Amino acid sequence: MKVCYPIIILLILIIFFAGSTYAKDVPYTLDDRDRIIRVEVKINEMDKRFEQIDKRFEQIDKRFEQIDKRFDQIITFLWILTAIFIAITSATLGFAFWDRKTVLKPIEEKVTSNEKKIDSALAAFRKLATVDKKVYAILKEFNLL
Repeated sequence: MKVCYPIIILLILIIFFAGSTYAKDVPYTLDDRDRIIRVEVKINEMDKRFEQIDKRFEQIDKRFEQIDKRFDQIITFLWILTAIFIAITSATLGFAFWDRKTVLKPIEEKVTSNEKKIDSALAAFRKLATVDKKVYAILKEFNLL
């Protein structure tokens, strides 16, 4: 087995230099610590603001739910009013038709009895017209013959 020394040396150098670059310490100063604290304070303030916004959205959602319930109540009330109006209108029309029949029935009976009387009177005039020329002329004039 043949070993290639230049490749092994190259790999050792790459590992040595790569390890040394990661081993450097980054200096951490008081300014860095203060900056991190300020950032944390700002993040906490933003979290509080987001919580306030979330609470406000919840309040708005509750208000929308209340408005939806109110709309449902109003729509139900309007349906009830519509049903009452239809019932009153139907009752009024029904009463009007019923009353018309009950009022007209006695009048119809009178008219039919009067028609019988008129028919009998007309029959008598026709019989009289066979004897009297004046009655015949009058009945003829009114197309009753």
